[in-house]
Amino acid sequence: MTLSKRQRLERHIAGEQADRPGVALWRHWPGDDQDATELARSTLDWQQQFDWDFVKVSPDSNFCVEGWGAQSLWQGNQEGNRLYTAHPVRGPEDWLALRPQDPLAGRLGEQIRALSLIGRSLDPDTPFIQTIFSPSSQLKYLAGGDRVLAEMRIHPEGVQHALAVITETTLRFLQAMQPTGVSGIFFAVQLCTPHHLTRQEYQRLVEPYDRQILAAATDLYWFNLLHLHGQDAYFDLAAAYPVQAINWHDRESPPTLAQARGQVATALVGGLRQWETMLRGSPQQVQAEAADAIAQTEGRGFILGTGCVTPVNAPLRNLRAVRQAVAAF
Repeated sequence: MTLSKRQRLERHIAGEQADRPGVALWRHWPGDDQDATELARSTLDWQQQFDWDFVKVSPDSNFCVEGWGAQSLWQGNQEGNRLYTAHPVRGPEDWLALRPQDPLAGRLGEQIRALSLIGRSLDPDTPFIQTIFSPSSQLKYLAGGDRVLAEMRIHPEGVQHALAVITETTLRFLQAMQPTGVSGIFFAVQLCTPHHLTRQEYQRLVEPYDRQILAAATDLYWFNLLHLHGQDAYFDLAAAYPVQAINWHDRESPPTLAQARGQVATALVGGLRQWETMLRGSPQQVQAEAADAIAQTEGRGFILGTGCVTPVNAPLRNLRAVRQAVAAF
């Protein structure tokens, strides 16, 4: 029996076998992501072409911090990421000056409009989720990656004020996007690694704000996916978060899919390398890696995808191979 997309995802979220593994790829839309109509159009075209089991809506990261003065531009990055050209936090007083944003104004409001366009045009059977950058990730965009860790340690009071303001703004945004029909959030966590913060620092400085947002998302939505970004992440900390699915760089950083299957009850999302396989590999390599990922999980509680965003220049034949890999299950 062929299940609907929501039925299939619900089976995998419950750790059960479905009619086949889930499958979804997502990418950035540089240039298009600066306009709500164009972002919606590109997102819908992507879904129409490949028929993924869910749609991840991917605005540029600046959408959540532009209201505080951050500026960025795209210079050809293969992931579609933008280079920040202006960081509004230059000293400790700038943290304290931050105030909550109106979720219906500026870039935040434009993103709500993009979600509304997608929700009205997408097949009702297809879940779609909005990218939400964690409060600590937004700190990085406000101060710059080279400075933010030092700021968290040297000016903790100002940073804690900023985290509270960012969290309040994000909570308002979660409420404001509900009428669009969105199914949940893709919660991107970027500093949960020993290369950024100690385990104790993360639990003390960052985790409380993550949990506030995820608690609200749990109350509002049925499909919330955690993306754990970076090498050697504190997987056990993130795996304890209240989400329905988790995505990490499983091919480059522990645990493997098979190991994670024994550690968490949530659906696992991944199995494909974004660079070696999706960008530089062949369709045969894509299908072999997909087959191995499905074998590691027995196709149960599993959604095939990349460990991070799909490169914007990945060959179409490789994208088609991903979709074909689950059809043959």
